[in-house]
Amino acid sequence: MTETITGAELVARALIERKIGIVFSLSGGHITPIYQYLEGSDVRIFDTRHEQSAVFMAEAWGKLTRKAGVAMVTAGPGFTNALTGVASAHFSNTPLVLIAGCVGLDNKEKLDLQDMPQEAVIKPMVKKALVCQKAERVNEYIDLAFRIAQSGRPGPVYLEFPIDVLNTPVQKDAIRYTHTNVVSNPADPDKASQLIKMIQKAGKPLVIAGTGAWQSGAEAELKEFIERTGIPLFTSLSGRGVVPDDHPLCFEGAVAIRPGCGFTAYLETDLIIILGSRVCLYYLFGDVFNPAAKIVQVDIEPEEIGRNRSVDLPVVSDVKGLLTICNQIILERNLEDELSSKFAPWIGKLTSAHKEGKATGQNDWQSENIPVHPMRLAKEIDEFMNRKTDIVVADGGDTTTWMGMTRTMTHPGKYLDYGIFGSLAVGLPYANAAKVLNPDSRVCLVTGDGSVGFNFMEFETAIRKNLPIVVVISNDLGWGMIRHSQELRIGHAIEDGTFIGKVDYHKMVEAIGGMGFFVEDPKDIKPALEKAFASGKVCCINVMTDPAAVSPASTMLANVGAYKA
Repeated sequence: MTETITGAELVARALIERKIGIVFSLSGGHITPIYQYLEGSDVRIFDTRHEQSAVFMAEAWGKLTRKAGVAMVTAGPGFTNALTGVASAHFSNTPLVLIAGCVGLDNKEKLDLQDMPQEAVIKPMVKKALVCQKAERVNEYIDLAFRIAQSGRPGPVYLEFPIDVLNTPVQKDAIRYTHTNVVSNPADPDKASQLIKMIQKAGKPLVIAGTGAWQSGAEAELKEFIERTGIPLFTSLSGRGVVPDDHPLCFEGAVAIRPGCGFTAYLETDLIIILGSRVCLYYLFGDVFNPAAKIVQVDIEPEEIGRNRSVDLPVVSDVKGLLTICNQIILERNLEDELSSKFAPWIGKLTSAHKEGKATGQNDWQSENIPVHPMRLAKEIDEFMNRKTDIVVADGGDTTTWMGMTRTMTHPGKYLDYGIFGSLAVGLPYANAAKVLNPDSRVCLVTGDGSVGFNFMEFETAIRKNLPIVVVISNDLGWGMIRHSQELRIGHAIEDGTFIGKVDYHKMVEAIGGMGFFVEDPKDIKPALEKAFASGKVCCINVMTDPAAVSPASTMLANVGAYKA
């Protein structure tokens, strides 16, 4: 007699065979059959206190490893709780596979427990929404989900298994097995040649390298490219650190509000080479760039090219693939000395402007004020955390802005924030995921007092799982970014909705088994960090920061963001 196997065991075996290693999840009846076969296997089930946290952890995993993170949730409310994390992965172009259980096919439209049209809801948020309706095809669907999530422009994929499909026994000889890894590095030699010609004609070119540079693994090729051409570089999002900030041709973060030479570069440049980055709010939708500048945009996704600005040279390509060809052309044509000397005055001007720009932030970075200026808090963290081995996570509106304006990056994959989607609540899940992936690295989350509340019980997850992260709360008594943008836009802050008040978060963490510190004086920040990391425990450092400090992002929100008619 032919041996049988259930759909749930097929799901578990497929994950084990792919060496997934870890699945972030919150248990539920509709996924218990999968749990049953993962228990005791090589795939660890990492349980969180909220489905949103599970998906955020999977997203952080995908960002840091450049491979699909996996989250698994139950039907109905488990599924809907996961949606924000999926949307975040969509906007951050992060490979992720969300597995969800659902009501059995025989019980659809019968008002069964937790029944809802999940595929229709999530379809606009993912690269592909898949529903496996036959247990014999489980392996095909698993293979399809991972292949889509990791190929081309990475992103989230949804994979749904009805409970009766999971419980159905099928004959082993009826199962079809597929397992394909797609590696795509498209690059056009003609476009590469055109790009080199545009560089030769330019006087003040610059490069912006974003997530696409990191996802394609282009660190070495990008460094070689800027060194052979002498072109200045700015980095953004997951591209931060692909070339160190202290490299003489790297002028740090691409967001123009960061102290430095960003505004000078963008206003004066005559050629902008955008490598795997999107023209979005970070660049005022392209309006921050010199209107007369030529634009080259390189992206693996054709639909992304030309968003918000006309592009003179559109290049549909993997960043690493294109730069490899460009470097070959430069060598073959012996252009290195010609280009480097030509752009030396431009580099000199930006170097001077960069020093002047940095000087504008010194008063806030060195502020002795009480309450603590949030820029001083960010600077203390930046100087304390090792740039090679430690990981910094930022969460919160103004808090992420202050940290993004301050953190120096010398290695990629060492800094996480919410990116373009701007979803608060990523902090604790991101930090926990970073610590699971890098158990020997120190992980510090700096977060706002508003944002820390969303997934506060992930402190308990960290304690229960023995993940000694350190969380620094910038406590400005409320929703600072919204409060300040309202003040700028309508003349006052609406207290209902923007004011929280003083909360002893550090005592709350102590109550569930962690360690807490309360800081009011900037001189006490470093000692608190030292004690926290030395303790080997999950720690919360509650720092009272100045409620009157207004970040540039708050000003932008008031002028070009949500309030603009």
